[in-house]
Amino acid sequence: MADATGHAIRDPLITGRTISDVTADVCLPIEGRPTLLWWAGLLLSAALLVVGTVAVSYQVATGIGTWGLNRTVGWAFDITNFVFWIGIGHAGTLISAILFLLRQRWRTSVNRAAEAMTLFAVMCAGVFPLIHMGRPWLFFWFVPYPNTRGSLWVNFRSPLIWDFFAISTYFTISAVFWYIGLLPDLATARDRARPGLRRRILEIASLGWNGSYRTWLHYEIVYVLLAGLATPLVVSVHTIVSWDFATSVIPGWHATIFPPYFVAGAIFSGMAMVLTLMLVARKTMALERYITARHVDVMCKLILFTSLIVALAYGTEFFMALYSANQYEQFVFRNRALGPMAWAYWIMVGCNVITPQFFWFKAVRRNFLAVFVLTLFVNVGMWFERFVIVVTSLHRDYLPSSWASYSPSLIEIATLAGSFGLFLTAFLLFCRFVPMIAMAEVKGVIGTPAGSGS
Repeated sequence: MADATGHAIRDPLITGRTISDVTADVCLPIEGRPTLLWWAGLLLSAALLVVGTVAVSYQVATGIGTWGLNRTVGWAFDITNFVFWIGIGHAGTLISAILFLLRQRWRTSVNRAAEAMTLFAVMCAGVFPLIHMGRPWLFFWFVPYPNTRGSLWVNFRSPLIWDFFAISTYFTISAVFWYIGLLPDLATARDRARPGLRRRILEIASLGWNGSYRTWLHYEIVYVLLAGLATPLVVSVHTIVSWDFATSVIPGWHATIFPPYFVAGAIFSGMAMVLTLMLVARKTMALERYITARHVDVMCKLILFTSLIVALAYGTEFFMALYSANQYEQFVFRNRALGPMAWAYWIMVGCNVITPQFFWFKAVRRNFLAVFVLTLFVNVGMWFERFVIVVTSLHRDYLPSSWASYSPSLIEIATLAGSFGLFLTAFLLFCRFVPMIAMAEVKGVIGTPAGSGS
């Protein structure tokens, strides 16, 4: 977009770099020695992963009595973590598939890391249903395996079978989409590598990419088809997760607003997590030229937009409870805001509704430290949103005689820390061994005004 004089209204996305500069800059982290900051981050995340592994091992050996669950609150930390990590995984598909179909050029610097983050978040989410079973060796209870045990079709033992369908499909499509997008960059890294094991691995991984017109044509066709296939999954996956709650008769869960509410919240939290990670990567891996103020500005606007949808969902829930004239429904929401666990509710509201409003101001959106802090608040708030939905709807049910409080055990807290350890360890290894910026796509927007195609 340009004014009457022909000058770009918006600054170009990436300036001052040539095509060869892009290749050298992006390949530097995977070809050179890792920095001290990378080693420090890896050691910290690996330590968290070890803590989580020990906690899960102890829990499996001892039983789920190690949790703080009781007769009333049967779901707590693990299901909260499951829904949280599934939500985090939505941003990758949003940035990569939907924005690609809409020809948004600003996505080129962040889509690769967002796609990888999707895979790692889904991996973290998939662990928690196994843990929550108490007997992980019976995982096939929610797997759609063929009937080999008689003349009748399998009697699925768990309602989480729908989650398995959704999550496995989402993970598979996201992994294929991510890998197909990697092929041109893997070929570039292959051509730059010295003869040896690394070059041989890259030769196999790049699937014989030769950069010809025919290769690029097939690549673009497949990429568009996968983007179109992946787009409905953004809506379907978290919709199915929300049905785990909405199909119940528990007040606070039995709500038709849950599918769009969960989808909006998932995109909201996922975008915040992407921005948090990209700001860290921007500084630690010298990517300031590729993750620019324009990229951060646009992502902040998306976070602001989705936060308004989430705020509307919060208000709608309260209105429908009031309008329904259902005393149990009204009590649940009054208890959320004023009951013994109101602190969790107001942390949720403060982080998810109030904090993002600072993104109305351009000075805040262009201040990287402020954006980093605010996105951390959003991530905290979205975890508490899941906690509020799961716990506060259960701890005071229909019968006052069954009311009970809930507090997490050290095992549950260690498991949560371990999931972050798994996520960060996988992400740091990805940054070390795979080009985290889509070189082939970035080269196409060098010197292009940010308003072009956006």
